[in-house]
Amino acid sequence: MRIEENGVECASIKHLVFAYYVTGHGFGHATRVVEVVRNLIVAGHDVHVVTGAPDFVFTSEIQSPRLFLRKLVLDCGAVQADALTVDRLASLQKYSETAVQPRDSILATEVEWLNSIKADLLVSDVVPVACRAAAEAGIRSVCVTNFSWDFIYAEYVMAAGYHHRSIVWQIAEDYSHCEFLIRLPGYCPMPAFRDVIDVPLVVRRLHKSRKEVRKELGIGEDVKLVILNFGGQPAGWKLKEEYLPSGWLCLVCGASDTQELPPNFIKLPKDAYTPDLIAASDCMLGKIGYGTVSEALAYKLPFVFVRRDYFNEEPFLRNMLEFYQSGVEMIRRDLLTGHWKPYLERAISLKPCYEGGINGGEVAAHILQETAIGKNYASDKLSGARRLRDAIILGYQLQRVPGRDVSIPEWYTNAENELGLSTGSPTCKMSESNSITDLCTEDFEILHGDLQGLSDTMSFLNGLVELDNVYVSEKNSEKRQMRERKAAAGLFNWEEDVFVTRAPGRLDVMGGIADYSGSLVLQMPIREACHVAVQRNHPSKHRLWKHALARQNAKGQGPMPVLQIVSYGSELSNRGPTFDMDLADFMEGEQPISYEKAKKYFAQDPSQKWAAYVAGTILVLMKELGVRFEDSISMLVSSAVPEGKGVSSSASVEVASMSAIAAAHGLSISPRDLALLCQKVENHIVGAPCGVMDQMTSACGEANKLLAMVCQPAEIVGLVAIPSHIRFWGIDSGIRHSVGGADYGSVRVGAFMGRKMIKAIASTKLSQSLSTANGVSPDELDNDGLELLEAEAALDYLCNLTPHRYEALYAKLLPESMIGDTFLEKYSDHGDTVTVIDKKRTYAVTAAAKHPVYENFRVKAFKALLTSESSDEQLTALGELLYQCHYSYSACGLGSDGTDRLVELVQEMQHCKLGKGEDGTLYGAKITGGGSGGTVCVIGRNSLGSSQHILEIQQRYKRATGYLPFIFEGSSPGAGKFGHLRIRRRLPPKLSA
Repeated sequence: MRIEENGVECASIKHLVFAYYVTGHGFGHATRVVEVVRNLIVAGHDVHVVTGAPDFVFTSEIQSPRLFLRKLVLDCGAVQADALTVDRLASLQKYSETAVQPRDSILATEVEWLNSIKADLLVSDVVPVACRAAAEAGIRSVCVTNFSWDFIYAEYVMAAGYHHRSIVWQIAEDYSHCEFLIRLPGYCPMPAFRDVIDVPLVVRRLHKSRKEVRKELGIGEDVKLVILNFGGQPAGWKLKEEYLPSGWLCLVCGASDTQELPPNFIKLPKDAYTPDLIAASDCMLGKIGYGTVSEALAYKLPFVFVRRDYFNEEPFLRNMLEFYQSGVEMIRRDLLTGHWKPYLERAISLKPCYEGGINGGEVAAHILQETAIGKNYASDKLSGARRLRDAIILGYQLQRVPGRDVSIPEWYTNAENELGLSTGSPTCKMSESNSITDLCTEDFEILHGDLQGLSDTMSFLNGLVELDNVYVSEKNSEKRQMRERKAAAGLFNWEEDVFVTRAPGRLDVMGGIADYSGSLVLQMPIREACHVAVQRNHPSKHRLWKHALARQNAKGQGPMPVLQIVSYGSELSNRGPTFDMDLADFMEGEQPISYEKAKKYFAQDPSQKWAAYVAGTILVLMKELGVRFEDSISMLVSSAVPEGKGVSSSASVEVASMSAIAAAHGLSISPRDLALLCQKVENHIVGAPCGVMDQMTSACGEANKLLAMVCQPAEIVGLVAIPSHIRFWGIDSGIRHSVGGADYGSVRVGAFMGRKMIKAIASTKLSQSLSTANGVSPDELDNDGLELLEAEAALDYLCNLTPHRYEALYAKLLPESMIGDTFLEKYSDHGDTVTVIDKKRTYAVTAAAKHPVYENFRVKAFKALLTSESSDEQLTALGELLYQCHYSYSACGLGSDGTDRLVELVQEMQHCKLGKGEDGTLYGAKITGGGSGGTVCVIGRNSLGSSQHILEIQQRYKRATGYLPFIFEGSSPGAGKFGHLRIRRRLPPKLSA
């Protein structure tokens, strides 16, 4: 082979040495590395593979003295409890033990080894520390992958707590030393890399034909064959003969030596060459990974897949699989209980249509070869490390923004475009004309309720009309539709009434996490809202999905009440788009099941855990109000409230769902009571330890007013009109927020620990005072002081303690932190029914207890200032209270780099020099809700200049992080104010015979 260098023809490419590092996560990475390595060796080069995979993975394909295997694992990937379950905390802990703690020695060893083999290029799939080792050894490095570990681990951090974030940042920084990325199809956002080169699928080649494989197995061409490929079986799972349709056979990969299989299941040897077996099968049943998806596409094999929890690579591969008509999703419950038939039969009816390249191994090897001899593939415009720190994705969906990445293939943009349409209008502006209303009322007869000019509600109703069209077109065409829309198309009987409700998200203006400590809070319902449509049907008339019908037929009891839910926007958070259950599952004998059992029921399949927010409302109504549901229920959930941004997406879903269920069943529940019931859903069924302000705002709020509520437990004290000269905005930081995250929960535990200690201190002081007072005349006693101590000894809420009393008597006596076990030994319990103390964990006490005491005072001052005379001083004081709240969050450990940066940008705008006669624009900002990311609330003057400054902050944040923040502005009515719509489709008149 000849090459040119500086315009002069040179000799043939010299013998090169490659160091190829393979992640310790599963065999999938090793199997695709095999194909790249094989092509490098064919080109005459030496390849040293650093891997923990068994030798046969490589030697079965490559028999060459140029292949060198070095057994070493420098990362751990995702630690799995079984084939479908990832242990997030264990993954981070294992990575810390494998790659963080011994980092210095790893780097020293790898630099020495790289120099000893005289490596020309380091290749990583996709070991972070290897890139850094190459940089220190003065060797160029390239990554070959479809995902990176900063992206995967980012979501795990939300469960592990703030102190683990440095792992994600370090991984991203290690990757930034890589020269460029060879990106495989089905890729995730990978912002840590400077530049990318896309290649076709990397797929292992076939050794034998379908006919040869079947002949060796003794299986005829007429036998339907499914290959079970999970890389190990789910824990405690026993396969049964009846799982397969009659006449089918199943090839089982990864079965243990001791596992006994039914006669229609065939155990494959550990070293079986799966590409040949996949190509010889009629469909595959397994979990999604790059290896299974790429080989299913390459060999046009329908793939029945079951979602894994907490593996962010999956949705991107799934979108590609489904785009090429190759995927059928199976519910985990049906996998484990053996209801396979409807899925397998659906799979063999598919016509996979992938026609793209499958020579990615050859293409990647050529690029690596050219790079090793000096060719520069990096783009000048992206030179320099793109270390994003706070833009490292905490929740993969935060980078799912159209146009965010370069060279986006058709399947990716198609998915994004569909997702952009799936949740309806992103904002709900008040309509000033009746034109949209007229369009809605042409298709639907509104039997009850009022659209109130809300354009997002109108869009939702128009979406219902389109569903009917989808249902009709599905019968007559092969047009591709999103699965969630296809499922929704058959959900309703359009000849019967449908009930529609709407509940907004909320912007936490003041109060935030002090709600569970009894604070006054001020909350604004935002424009973005969740819509829910509900219909009840007699079980005999209910149109069931095929797998639900198969499950019911298997029970042999005839039609029973079934709940079927479709949720739009599922791809944004890697959850299943549908959920169904027999309503009898909520009963145990004559009584509803316990909340604890319901929590376990929904947790058994993480991809469907979201249904707890919706279906959980039914169980709460059963337990708290004694309601019994004898009809089947169909529900469509469509929320424009973004998840993970700290604007109460979960509360809006709960409130809209319960409102719709109540309306459809004629239940009259006040907005306040409904909010309290919805809090039970989140606390006891979902298991998130939130206060009640989110649900109260969503249910009881009004447009352009702040809901003022004292959370003891939920007393609305009024609605505060937002003065016309003041405006509030929310700016999303791009950091995924979760009230179920460890940071929020640990701060809540710390606050309740502090309350318990304060009560104990007050009791001791009271006893000492009474003892000292023995023999003293009543006139000489300080009765006021004793009454205060009595109240503090029985303190129900921390916010009932004033700041001056806290500082005078308790601040110096509270420990800065305490281990859970030590606290429990001394105080027995912390008095909070929705959190549990981890005996081994250290909890911050002082900061967590101090915050609500001072926050309650700040909120009261803020409320009073809002009604004071308009002035620059008023706005400055209001803004200062927001700033104080923000830094108090940080002291609790609930801050984030992204939200801090946004607050700094607001301060820069506030303090920039004004021209003569110009008014100030922005005056303050704070992190909101549960903290640890999410949205920042900004207060400013209601003016064009303020809006321009908000947009400037948005752009400056993007330039700094690569992430364009979502801006929340405007307000809308709560669910109580909206009420409900009862609608019926206007059907065309039937033609007479």
